[in-house]
Amino acid sequence: MLDIHMIKKVFPILALCVFSAMLGVGIIAPLLPLYAENLGATGIWLGVIFAGFFISRAIVTPIIGRLSDRSGRKLFLCTGLLIYSVISLGYIWAGDVLQLTVVRLIQGAASGMIIPIAQAYIGDISPEGEEGKWMGYFNAAFFAGFGFGPLMGGVLTDHFGMDVAFYTMGALNLLALLVAALFLPEIRQEKMAVSPHPSFKKMGTSGIVKGLFSFRLSFALGRGAFTCFIPIFAAVYLNLSPTLIGILLAVNILLMALLQVYGGGIADRFNRRALVVSGSVINLIFLALIPLADNFWQLLGLCALSGFGGAVSMPAASALTIEEGRKFGMGSTIAIFTMAMSIGMAIGPLVGGVIVDFLNIDSVFYFAAGVGLIGASLFAWFSR
Repeated sequence: MLDIHMIKKVFPILALCVFSAMLGVGIIAPLLPLYAENLGATGIWLGVIFAGFFISRAIVTPIIGRLSDRSGRKLFLCTGLLIYSVISLGYIWAGDVLQLTVVRLIQGAASGMIIPIAQAYIGDISPEGEEGKWMGYFNAAFFAGFGFGPLMGGVLTDHFGMDVAFYTMGALNLLALLVAALFLPEIRQEKMAVSPHPSFKKMGTSGIVKGLFSFRLSFALGRGAFTCFIPIFAAVYLNLSPTLIGILLAVNILLMALLQVYGGGIADRFNRRALVVSGSVINLIFLALIPLADNFWQLLGLCALSGFGGAVSMPAASALTIEEGRKFGMGSTIAIFTMAMSIGMAIGPLVGGVIVDFLNIDSVFYFAAGVGLIGASLFAWFSR
């Protein structure tokens, strides 16, 4: 069993890196549509700008994951944080829609060096039987950063201007870079979970890996559709104010972040497969019920339900990913898991936009719920 003192020493550094990276993503979230429109972005370009981040991350992540299994984690993590810090200035310098798209693509690639590599690092040093606990902590830092980001971005923009929000994003990631470079030890090769001949083809024969990919893809697609279209649904159909919409999103994300810690402990004590399926079912019920909500309180209750569903399924799925990572290489396995999330987050808003244009906004949430049902079924089938 790996030294428990090591993970207690290293985890706060990795949590800071993840929190800072996701805080940067969250800061941009409420500003990007306005910023892009000021640069003349049409609806199609807006979709491309949003999706570009996740597309480049999906491409880069498997490559970096494999390389980190062979060469170590720290170099890639620090490189990603450095690029993140510098590219934050790109949002200020971007003079047109094409330049803004390039900035998003570079930032997405940098994200592929931070989040999955930090997660692989934790997977390497997580004691057996405590994978859920430490993945729960990791997910809490992940969602907390993304949850507080929009609030910080809005406050900074209102009081100091949009440029200050982008400078702040860069400064936070520069701080995380300095902490990681100075205090994060490079993990020794013998402690890294690397198979002698890591192979994505061999990984594809694992039912658990295929099931986790299906779950993560469907979960992310639902999250992408929800994040993109719930503000429109709430504003247009329920006539809610921007403040109330912000409360809905904050409750959803921050409750999920808070409950990840408890979900991680549950994942170490109960059947992880059953927890993934149960959380998936809760999430698809939440999506299917959104069109039936007719006031703020009903929608708030559904957002809380979604946070609970994510807290049940995500730590269990992350713990299963670590178990598979010990067989196929931690960086490579987590890269596949992250790639599925990136694809889902890119597809969700794009497909949702088409559905809104040809049908209606209610159909977006029904579609996302249907995809969630398929994902849960595939996970249960492949991992049986």
